[in-house]
Amino acid sequence: MSFRVLNRRTFQAGAQIFCEGDRGDRAYIVQSGAVAIEKKRADGSLRLLGKIPAGGIFGEMALVDNQPRMATARALVDSVCLMVPKALLEKKLDAADPFLAAMVRILISNTRQAADG
Repeated sequence: MSFRVLNRRTFQAGAQIFCEGDRGDRAYIVQSGAVAIEKKRADGSLRLLGKIPAGGIFGEMALVDNQPRMATARALVDSVCLMVPKALLEKKLDAADPFLAAMVRILISNTRQAADG
């Protein structure tokens, strides 16, 4: 995948990138900065699921399994992200070895279940 053709977006520290429950239309690669992935608890407080550093990817789960976003993404510091359109990710996944594509789907399902626990 050539990163030169992907659009970039800058997010200021604290900016929300997407919200839990949103429909996913793109994934993100952190080019610089860092992103927090947070899930709302029943009492309304936020649980930090992870921090995505430069070079990491997030937001891909909603694209692979067509489920709503399972968490909220927020820039921890000023961050630049490359945006990966759903169609590009689907094209890459369709071209992948069927065993590996199935493994990705299983891992995403397991991750969703673990995050809900």
